[in-house]
Amino acid sequence: MLDQSQTPILSALQDSSRRPHAAFYAPGHKRGQGASPRLRELLGEAALAADLPELPELDNLFAPAGVILEAQALAAEAFGAEATYFLANGSTCGIEAAILATVGPGEKIIVPRNAHRSVIAGLVLAGAMPVFVAPEYSAGLGLVLGIKAEAIAAALAHHPDSRAVLLVSPTYHGICSDIGAIAALTQAHGIPLLVDEAHGPHFAFHPDLPTPALALGADLVVQSTHKVLGALSQAAMLHTRGHRVDRDRLQVALQLTQSTSPNSLLLASLDAARHQMATEGKTLLTETLALADQLRLDLAAISGLRVIDKSAVMACSSVSDLDLTRLTVEVSGLGMTGLAADELLHEELGVTVELPELRHLTLIVSLGNTAADRQRCAAGFRALAAGCADRRSSADAWSPPTVPENGDPLFTLPVMSPRDAFFAATETVPASAALGRLSADTVSAYPPGIPTLVAGEVITEDAIAHLAAIKQQGGYVTGGDAPKKFRVIANRRPSLCLWQRPMS
Repeated sequence: MLDQSQTPILSALQDSSRRPHAAFYAPGHKRGQGASPRLRELLGEAALAADLPELPELDNLFAPAGVILEAQALAAEAFGAEATYFLANGSTCGIEAAILATVGPGEKIIVPRNAHRSVIAGLVLAGAMPVFVAPEYSAGLGLVLGIKAEAIAAALAHHPDSRAVLLVSPTYHGICSDIGAIAALTQAHGIPLLVDEAHGPHFAFHPDLPTPALALGADLVVQSTHKVLGALSQAAMLHTRGHRVDRDRLQVALQLTQSTSPNSLLLASLDAARHQMATEGKTLLTETLALADQLRLDLAAISGLRVIDKSAVMACSSVSDLDLTRLTVEVSGLGMTGLAADELLHEELGVTVELPELRHLTLIVSLGNTAADRQRCAAGFRALAAGCADRRSSADAWSPPTVPENGDPLFTLPVMSPRDAFFAATETVPASAALGRLSADTVSAYPPGIPTLVAGEVITEDAIAHLAAIKQQGGYVTGGDAPKKFRVIANRRPSLCLWQRPMS
């Protein structure tokens, strides 16, 4: 057992920031002495003095032999890993490195359709071919759920040459897939299971939270330590167990995706977040869960609101658990969209949520929230509901928005790899001329946040209609100017790519 009361990076940085010396190294503000007065006013002298490069006493992130090595070992023990790597470029660089470490050009990797955009970036970097698996979608809840183990089994059966499986668990809404069942499948095939656990770094520290993916058999997980724990924005961790991920290759991949000038404040915040959770995490999370439960009751008591509960999502076969520190609130009963509700809450009622959607608002309750936050949030939602009373009384002219089904099969491959699509010559055409062409962009509709088109896929009539319907209902679309215009591969004509590559 290691001494979890230690903070190697944090302590070394504090000492170094206070050491009197003449600084002839980067960054140029020289420990705050040359910083803008406005920046000094915002950040304070102490933060600027601690904005230091990789001085000898602060170690080297890419070849750690001192305090970073010690801090990563402490984190591995605390989070249940065999090896942990600190990330100063967010979970994004960890996901990209995980893909680079496990698949290469032309090799297949099974990924969920609702993967983060960093997965697409990783596919471009690696040149790998994705086998996309569709998550379950509940029209009744209006939510994308988990990935069924049966879907992964079918994809592996049709594509036994796949080199890895990547999952997103938990989702933004706190919904967890059956990692244990899927890990059993990947282990039987002798390939690694990679989990984007960006929203689950707290799972290891309380028994009432979902079981961490590492404990369920995942080989590699990436966590955004800043999302719910006490690290600074952009600070994340990558954890591994077992032998199915080549750690030497992973280290090289991390050097490709991370900055060569990692911010010491970010690394120190990771050290501090680990220390806090290892020494008092259960107590803090007990308080957080209690606060979330109280807020859940507050909001559920407001007429017109529906708080999505654990029993509702657990009734769906793709879901194994729900993170109760996430509150997803359906506001359709107020006669308005989540996007409109979010605007009123943020601009007029002093409550800002994490994720607004057509039907829902999702709130993150973390150890940084207080009883005063709970009271202000509940009061804000009560005021929102009271202001919508007239709207509800005449709501026969208004119906809750719905996400049209996109008709995705169980799993698909693009015609062209995302990497080839990235480097191909492109042209922009109106929607009427895009039908049957290969998309040069990954185009996602929010909600539900699942890419309607991935770069290298055929633009179909259903896809165009789906994007247009989401836009018309008040949602938004990312990726070029869709659905009015599409960027397409210039040298692939409709007659050459009317349908996607067969799945077998």
